[in-house]
Amino acid sequence: MSPRSASVNEELRRRSRERLLQAAVELVGEHGFEATTLGDIADRAGSARGLVSYYFPGKRQLVQSAVHRLMHRTLEEALEREPCTEDGRERLARAIDAILGLARDRPVLMRQHMAGLLHAEGFVQCPEQRRLAELLSDTVTRYGAQDVSADYPMLRALLMGAVYAALVPGVPMPVPLLRAELFRRYRLDWAMGVPPESRPDPAADGGDLSRFFATGDRPGGA
Repeated sequence: MSPRSASVNEELRRRSRERLLQAAVELVGEHGFEATTLGDIADRAGSARGLVSYYFPGKRQLVQSAVHRLMHRTLEEALEREPCTEDGRERLARAIDAILGLARDRPVLMRQHMAGLLHAEGFVQCPEQRRLAELLSDTVTRYGAQDVSADYPMLRALLMGAVYAALVPGVPMPVPLLRAELFRRYRLDWAMGVPPESRPDPAADGGDLSRFFATGDRPGGA
């Protein structure tokens, strides 16, 4: 039997890594971070347990990469769904709805992700995170930002703040209310993206939500 080519080996490694990332998302979403072991993840992925440490230095880094993969795939799907659009404001609305949708639909997983970012290892630079950054930077560019190097981190911080506010145990804020504040900040029409069935009443939750978000001039282009 002739040896496999380098390209075949690379594709096999890519698929193996993808299976581990998908298994991590599934198991942490089902059972939480502490109850999920690296062995569980390897078994769900159908991989040898030694492969986990080959690709990732530890469980926390694996899970963070897995969530970044989920985020960039969800975001990419939202940005490119039909009807396709080049409208920067509509694409930003779709991006906001995609990330807030994960907080609403995958609370266990996203809560663990937020907690992991505050852990000692901090923010993991990985291919999945870089792809997420590329998509958000492109969204900010198309929206019309004059300084993407400043406006992309601001959008990222605002989305992280909104996800955190939606997931705080005991005092979560309604996702539609958080969406309304982000849309107000970026001057987006409520009907853009995937709007909830009804508009929230800010007065019902204490009125102005600006205390949850950074202040300052909004990016241009809207």
